[in-house]
Amino acid sequence: MSYQIYSDGASRGNPGPAGIGAVILKDGQVVHEIARYIGTTTNNVAEYEALLEALDYCVKKKLSPVEILADSQLMIKQLSGEYRVKHENIKPLYQRAREYLVHLKITGYKHVPRELNKHADKLANRGIDGHFEKA
Repeated sequence: MSYQIYSDGASRGNPGPAGIGAVILKDGQVVHEIARYIGTTTNNVAEYEALLEALDYCVKKKLSPVEILADSQLMIKQLSGEYRVKHENIKPLYQRAREYLVHLKITGYKHVPRELNKHADKLANRGIDGHFEKA
């Protein structure tokens, strides 16, 4: 059975204060959660940053094979090769993702509806909220 990465980025404004969230599951059980504020950026950048942090964790912990699930249709279609990466601010993030992916066996890329990605969404918003609660 493979690990599953559910990732999400949140940006309040586009660009605006942004957070990342990801949950890594194995057999339906939480292996690791990520919730972090990343500053002011766009939603698409936050989506990639969330996945990058989850991929980094999987590579370091040797968690493989991995299925990638996100509610960002753009990111999923770019990673699966269906869409080209056109925006200059996304190209380096896409390239970093590709560098992580060579170290993992990927079982699939799946776009999921927002309602099936609530856990990662909650973590991304927790990253933003936690930053402003500390300020």
